[in-house]
Amino acid sequence: MLPKEKIARINYLSRKSKNEGLTSKEKEEQQSLRQEYLNVFRSSMTDTLHSVKIIDPKGNDVTPQKLRDSKNNRLH
Repeated sequence: MLPKEKIARINYLSRKSKNEGLTSKEKEEQQSLRQEYLNVFRSSMTDTLHSVKIIDPKGNDVTPQKLRDSKNNRLH
């Protein structure tokens, strides 16, 4: 998770962009912060998916092979 200060800065730059516009330096900062946020989000989502196991009503593991392979690759 990003620190609250960075999330607050992302939100501030977004509001400023809509209301009055950003300088070129602020646009670069906004893009950098957005990319950092997306990287953290994607990593968190991947971790969440790696903890998922899908079971059908009969009790069989029906986790997609692609997810199983991804879990195994991560462990090695």
